[in-house]
Amino acid sequence: MHPKYQKTIKLRKRGKSYREIAKITSVSKSSVSQWCKDLKLPLFAQKILEKKNKWDREVLIKNNLLKAERVRKENKKIRKEAAPEIRTLSKYELLLVGVALYWGEGWKKENPGEYHGICFANSDPGMVKLFLLFLRKAIQVPEEKLRVNIHIHPNIDAISAINFWSKTTKIPKERFHITRQISRSSRGKRPPNSLPYGTLKLDVSGRQKFQQIKGWIDGLIRQT
Repeated sequence: MHPKYQKTIKLRKRGKSYREIAKITSVSKSSVSQWCKDLKLPLFAQKILEKKNKWDREVLIKNNLLKAERVRKENKKIRKEAAPEIRTLSKYELLLVGVALYWGEGWKKENPGEYHGICFANSDPGMVKLFLLFLRKAIQVPEEKLRVNIHIHPNIDAISAINFWSKTTKIPKERFHITRQISRSSRGKRPPNSLPYGTLKLDVSGRQKFQQIKGWIDGLIRQT
């Protein structure tokens, strides 16, 4: 028997926690737990431990909340300091950003004998605005070649979606089309706050511009 076993048992019966006992006896907490796991405690000791456990939980919750608030403030500070590091994009930088966005989010597959132009879809307003800046400023796509389709689920109001995306894109409302869809996985039970304005799909007629972007993507690939 370990020389500190009896002392550990006595301390536990007085309502000491495993952590307290380990500190007093210099015995590992795992050993204390093992020795005391089947120990029947007197009622007063049980009540003491219940109060300590409750206090420990409250302290843990409070510490977690404080930590979460510190992290939130730190994240906000980091983002605020990082944002000015991105200066106004030159035409060439905008070209690179737009091509990278299309590489990640645009339609690139070509079917033999089938013609299509640029096709880009996303639900992030910031990303859509940046890609439109690329189309308008970097490769100078005429406004009349921009076609817009909004894919929405049954929980989304079509008029609100059109109003939102028209304001975001600076494209007139009359040039918008709506496509209603139901996800098989969600079976029509998608929460109301999921994609509140649907997904915007931009189509640009023009085989040459599409092939140009494919070529720029090839150029980016050669950098790897």
